[in-house]
Amino acid sequence: MGLITFLSDFGYRDHYVAAVKARIMQLAPTQSVLDLSHGIEPFNIAHAVHVLDAVFRDFPLGTVHLVGVSDHGTKGSWHALQFAGHFFVAADNGLLALLTDGQPEAMVRLAAEATASPTRDVLAPAAVQLAQGAPLAELGQPTTELYQLMNRQLRLQDNRITGHIIHVDHYGNLVTNISRTAMEVIARGRPGTIHFARETVRDIVPHFQAADPGEAVCIFNSQDRLCIGVNQGNASELLGLHFDSQVDIRFAG
Repeated sequence: MGLITFLSDFGYRDHYVAAVKARIMQLAPTQSVLDLSHGIEPFNIAHAVHVLDAVFRDFPLGTVHLVGVSDHGTKGSWHALQFAGHFFVAADNGLLALLTDGQPEAMVRLAAEATASPTRDVLAPAAVQLAQGAPLAELGQPTTELYQLMNRQLRLQDNRITGHIIHVDHYGNLVTNISRTAMEVIARGRPGTIHFARETVRDIVPHFQAADPGEAVCIFNSQDRLCIGVNQGNASELLGLHFDSQVDIRFAG
């Protein structure tokens, strides 16, 4: 029996998470379920994609990821798919398209009717079937249709990279969509300066504590994305930067 992870925007105050887990226990009493987070901002697809994409590859191949975020979907439909050797069950609300860049390895539309609790009644049973080894094709009709949302793309020029903040974490640190690879390709060994708000940073350091307290600092996180922080401070509040704020890297001509 495989592992199920569970990610949702249900929060921690109500019974919603417990109801889903109770359903899983009814179907498979010994099934392992690991919580990723239930603190996703309500209906925030971008937040859910960031958290899921940051961690799902760390789990064994074949892990089933149950996603209960905005779970009624855009068109009242739900999908199960395979991507990068993992399985995902979620509403067709754009999340799966963002996660896979619209290119899952295989996908089915789950055979289900409208319900007040789709994560409990539709997605959890599908996750259990997959975790117990059921072929994806047994869960529904094959489909290639996904509600499309597009990831914001980097703008790459000879002497400049223009990116955006894609996530603000619990500490107020700012995660951008600028990758280490993109920066190395455009830099070609040239020094660069990172521009955001009214700040300019020249060096990328190993961790936020390498700067003095209160100083703006840039690092690459474990996913090799450029991140902006303030040592012992909330960068989002102090710099006035939020989701989708622009970040530029400029290189000598």
